Amino acid sequence: EVQLQASGGGLVQAGGSLRLSCAASGSTSAFTFEDYSIGWFRQAPGKEREGLSCIDPRDGDTWYADSVKGRFTISSDNAKNTVYLEMNNLQPEDTAVYNCAEFTSTWARLIALMTMGGGQYNSWGQGTLVTVSS
Repeated sequence: EVQLQASGGGLVQAGGSLRLSCAASGSTSAFTFEDYSIGWFRQAPGKEREGLSCIDPRDGDTWYADSVKGRFTISSDNAKNTVYLEMNNLQPEDTAVYNCAEFTSTWARLIALMTMGGGQYNSWGQGTLVTVSS
């Protein structure tokens, strides 16, 4: 079983930046970080969950939603079992609870899940709140 902890949210003015972290750990010694792709999602009040970006830590493949492409950058530090989401030029519409999730799907299936807000993934943590003031 994989545990994920999202952190790094906060209050920032429009145009500002934040870096979110998603730290992964496993409940057994068999846990291998590179076995899981990690996706970042967000959910604003009254809106559906939105898939933002994902990364395969084993080969570095990445994907971005159009809404964040060019502003957000995903990366992984495999030595620290952590995936980061660098967010630049934040706008009030980026205000949401941000969360991360792990997947073992094929890359094509993962992209489909990202566009569906995570599909049937049901192990969401509490996430980290990002508030962007105008």
